[in-house]
Formats: sequence, structure tokens, C-alpha cells
Amino acid sequence: MEFVDISAQLQRAVDENGIQDGVLVTYNPHTTAGVTINEGADPAVQSDLIGIFRRIIPRDYPYKHREGNSPSHMMATLTGSSVTVIVEDGKLKLGTWQRIFFCEYDGPRNRKVWWKIMADQ
Repeated sequence: MEFVDISAQLQRAVDENGIQDGVLVTYNPHTTAGVTINEGADPAVQSDLIGIFRRIIPRDYPYKHREGNSPSHMMATLTGSSVTVIVEDGKLKLGTWQRIFFCEYDGPRNRKVWWKIMADQ
């Protein structure tokens, strides 16, 4: 389990497309992973989130889904599958400490994240 900061890759996509103003939607097409925005300055935040998720979503619950990754599905539901960020003056409009994270709950796996930028007219 890990949170992977994908903010720089998404900013690069904005730069490469020459978008000055609009919105960026980031979507994760996987059922055992998520996307979220949270603090990126202190890596302990991501570690704490994973710790809390592990605590509130027990591995030993009698899940009916028996692939062995049921907790990962529950965690993915908590973080969600997409985030939307404003693009202003060519930059992602994130708070001072905010970063965009791909949340891996069932890895390691090969994953992808889809994004779409909608520019203001």
C-alpha cells in the first residue's frame, strides 16, 4: 500500500497542452486503488492515512468477496476514483501543502490514471 504523488505528471500534462485556464479531471479506473488530494509536505500524513484505513477496515472481517483483496475495495471507496482541480494561469490550483495522490491499496500492480483537461473558452 502506498500513496504516489502524481502532481508533477499532471502539471506536465497541463504544460504540454498549453492550457492556461480550465479544469483537470483525474480518474482512476481500478477498483482497488483511489485518487485523493491531501498534504504532500509531510510524508507522515500518507503513512497515517494508510494506518487509519488499516485500522477501520479490518483484514479479518468475514468478507463475502473471497479474492483476498476485499479491504482494498473498501479503502478505494473511501478515497474515491477521481478528483477535479482548477487550472489557472497554467498551474494546478492546489493549496499550499496539497498534492494529488494515486492511492495503491492492492499492489504492486501495473496501474494507469486517466486525465482530461477542459479549457475555458
